[in-house]
Amino acid sequence: MTDTLRLPDELGRALRERREALGMSKSELAARAGKVREVIYRLEAGEDSTVSSLMAVLGALGLAIRLEGVGLPSAEEVARRFQEEDDAS
Repeated sequence: MTDTLRLPDELGRALRERREALGMSKSELAARAGKVREVIYRLEAGEDSTVSSLMAVLGALGLAIRLEGVGLPSAEEVARRFQEEDDAS
């Protein structure tokens, strides 16, 4: 996986897809990461969590973070995300 993720919900979607590809339940991932299941729900929903929780979950999924200089999401990316959310409602 080498996706460029710029918004929290993109990270959440990527984590969920990886967990599902590995055939893990949220409870199993939480246990492997040494966290409570609520952490998995929050991360997969793109909600706030701690850096240590994110790192533990990434490790349990066999993933790591690589930092690149890409800047903030463009106004168009943010607007598109809000439009997608409105369309889903």
